Amino acid sequence: MTTTLRLAEVTAANFDVAIGLKVRPDQQHLVAPVVKSLAEAYVHPGIAWPRIILDGDRAVGFLMAFFDIDFAGDGTGTDVRSGLWRLNIAAGEQARGYGRFAVESVAAEIRRRGGTRLTASWHPGEDGPERFYLGLGFRLTGEMSGDQRVGELELSQADPRTSRSACVVRRNPAGR
Repeated sequence: MTTTLRLAEVTAANFDVAIGLKVRPDQQHLVAPVVKSLAEAYVHPGIAWPRIILDGDRAVGFLMAFFDIDFAGDGTGTDVRSGLWRLNIAAGEQARGYGRFAVESVAAEIRRRGGTRLTASWHPGEDGPERFYLGLGFRLTGEMSGDQRVGELELSQADPRTSRSACVVRRNPAGR
């Protein structure tokens, strides 16, 4: 039996489900709660791309991407980037491939918009997600964004409809 992973827009109908997604208690210091992400999406329309991660009809996580921001913040527009702003995988759903799916989905959307790299940032430390991101091929840029390390993933221009990065992936529900 396979299940279908997909992303869904956050709507009035699924808002409570979205804000109900919680990471493990020991991870709460590493990522903002979904409700904060949705508030930021509200004040940054056109930049923020919030989505619920679904396995079939079951919500398993949340992501928020950003597109075409002045990453340096200096107003020159010389360092425009797109990437993953937030990734929250529900406490009981981790280590099942949902995080990989989220990153691949954001990569596919960036490619669709003509981008060639995916930027992400994360809290450093043994309890942080650095191994996860480096395992997906991100490389550290040497930059910091506040107190977070910045990494980048170079994106091939493969057709996302035929690559593994397509936004619908079928997989074994046991995560294998």
